[in-house]
Amino acid sequence: MMRTLKTAGALALAAVLGLVGCAADRPTPAALQPVEAKIAGRQVWNQKIDSVSFPLAVAVRAGRFHLASDDGTVLALEAATGREIWRGQVGAKLSAGVGSDGRHAAVVTKGNELVVLDGGNPTWRAKLDAAVVTAPLVAGERVFVVGVDRVVHAFDVLDGRRLWTLKRPGDSLTLSQAGVLTPYKDTLLVGQGARLLGVDPVKGTVRWDTALSTARGTNEVERLADLVGPPTRLGSDFCMRAFQNAVGCIDAERGTLKWTQNGGGIEAVGGDDSYVFAADGSDRITTRRRGSGEVAWTSEVLLNRQLSAPVALGPTVVFGDFEGQLHFLSRDAGKQLLRLPTDGSRIAVPPVLSDNTLLVVTRSGGVYAFRPE
Repeated sequence: MMRTLKTAGALALAAVLGLVGCAADRPTPAALQPVEAKIAGRQVWNQKIDSVSFPLAVAVRAGRFHLASDDGTVLALEAATGREIWRGQVGAKLSAGVGSDGRHAAVVTKGNELVVLDGGNPTWRAKLDAAVVTAPLVAGERVFVVGVDRVVHAFDVLDGRRLWTLKRPGDSLTLSQAGVLTPYKDTLLVGQGARLLGVDPVKGTVRWDTALSTARGTNEVERLADLVGPPTRLGSDFCMRAFQNAVGCIDAERGTLKWTQNGGGIEAVGGDDSYVFAADGSDRITTRRRGSGEVAWTSEVLLNRQLSAPVALGPTVVFGDFEGQLHFLSRDAGKQLLRLPTDGSRIAVPPVLSDNTLLVVTRSGGVYAFRPE
């Protein structure tokens, strides 16, 4: 179940490859049972892009979806209709993206080059020292980037000037999986291993540093507990997963831990005002009460179906699976309410919402928008 691993220095590679190889021996997925639709929903539009094999994040801004594909195409689509607003090409395969403030969009190439576009036109590029798998953040006329070496950079969004760099000590082994990089008021939130930092976005200095969990183990592989993004937010409350370690919530206003509970899993969590939804390494779904972390319900109906991160949508929570199926479960009890298909390939990104339009992107490049009725 493990994602590819990256090292910033020398590493006993054989041990890492042994763990990664286990992903090929997956248990048999649970067979899909017939679902009698208890709610109505339908596909409202679809588009096609190139394949998506990197950890794509779809940025939602001002009624638009900003997304990208392996071949370096970046585009903005009108959320309500799927109409293409603009399309750009960065000229290289991508490793991370998309970040957007509604005007500028940022991606990172496999050659470790940060590229910023304005209305689909590349405006500047900056070479980075390490690979990037977390989508850049574009906010406050700045572009923020965190590499697999956990170094954070800030650039001027207009001219590409490097404004500051933040580097902290840590284990050399890191996840090749999207981490946490998100704003809260005038604070930049950055995942650093199992810790969440509150960073001054102007100076690049650390305001607070809070551990979501305590990494356990005798070596770097066993201690790997990087925060997995995106987090789910309610006010100042940010809930997230520490890779294969725990799920918990941190108050970004105070920089304090609200609660944490042990639990395996590799994908980001979802949530609403009452619950935090998460699937573990076997795709057993556990829903916890947002205020306390207490378990509200569990479900094994989708075991081993390689579930995506979930998204809360009204009275439902939605997961995608390895066959491109979208599963709508009741948020209060986990009952199956609806199932909708896409193109048969795995859901490649955490599903996202713009108003009541739900967007998913598949590995083969299918872009599908759904709307409840």
